[in-house]
Amino acid sequence: PRRATIRGRMSLSPGERLGPYEVVSRIGAGGMGEVWRARDTRLGRDVAIKILTRTGSSDGDRIRRFEVEMKAVGRLNHPNVLAVYDVGSHDGVPYLVTELLEGETLRDRLDRGPLPLKAAVSTANEIAQGLAAAHASGVIHRDLKPENVFLTRDGRAKLLDFGLAKLVEPAVPLVIEGLPEAETAERLTVSGIVVGTVRYMSPEQVRGEPLDHRSDIFAFGAVLFEMLTGQVAFRKPSAIETLSATLAEDPFSTIPHPSPVPEDLEPILRRCLEKKPDDRFQTASDLAFRLREYADGLSRSTTTRRRFSAAK
Repeated sequence: PRRATIRGRMSLSPGERLGPYEVVSRIGAGGMGEVWRARDTRLGRDVAIKILTRTGSSDGDRIRRFEVEMKAVGRLNHPNVLAVYDVGSHDGVPYLVTELLEGETLRDRLDRGPLPLKAAVSTANEIAQGLAAAHASGVIHRDLKPENVFLTRDGRAKLLDFGLAKLVEPAVPLVIEGLPEAETAERLTVSGIVVGTVRYMSPEQVRGEPLDHRSDIFAFGAVLFEMLTGQVAFRKPSAIETLSATLAEDPFSTIPHPSPVPEDLEPILRRCLEKKPDDRFQTASDLAFRLREYADGLSRSTTTRRRFSAAK
């Protein structure tokens, strides 16, 4: 099979081998690489392989970011986070082996319109639980958006693509294996470069300020807003206008009446979208707890209505 490697750039073909993995077909591409369906010839199972593909003046930074992604995601073990099976390199190009998911992204689902309330709350709760697990492991996603949430065929939400994840530096500086000792997680992320996706950035991300886990909670709020209303919370004709809206505007002012956001759910959503991190939920665990409380109340209300209707 054909294979070309030019300055660390790899072009894969079906039938090619990456160690024990036999490439089957291309699934798609993301900001840092391509995703391929492959067969683990040792275990006889299908997997997904993400491989770094693009090159340019920042090759070294891109490879370090990908290595950080592999270390970050490999630390996570949660049903709402994409499972990592293996990491490796081929002809000097790093790759990540993960479970192969069947279903669609949340973006694909939202392209057909907003989610029903019960489905939106259930999906939001699972996203929050995944974030809580990531944050507990010292991982900040930094690019949470509908494209990075996968809805499996069995109804589970999974967080994808930690390519922009920030490893929070603990009290003892964390040295990423395989990198020079000077390249701690902190140094890798304090570069003065704004990263993320414009429509889902937190205000502090827009300003290029240091981030913590509460930035993910703001992005979560933008995603939940979209699931409930079918419209992007901060969306203007240009990127600059969108960033300005993120800093100053109230997305609820754009919602038509009657509002598709239930009155008792609105305070939870508003708190996620507060401009100041101190005004938001301080942990994703607290957010998940509130969402579970709301979901339980929703279920009780539905059951009561059904019993009342049956009694009549």
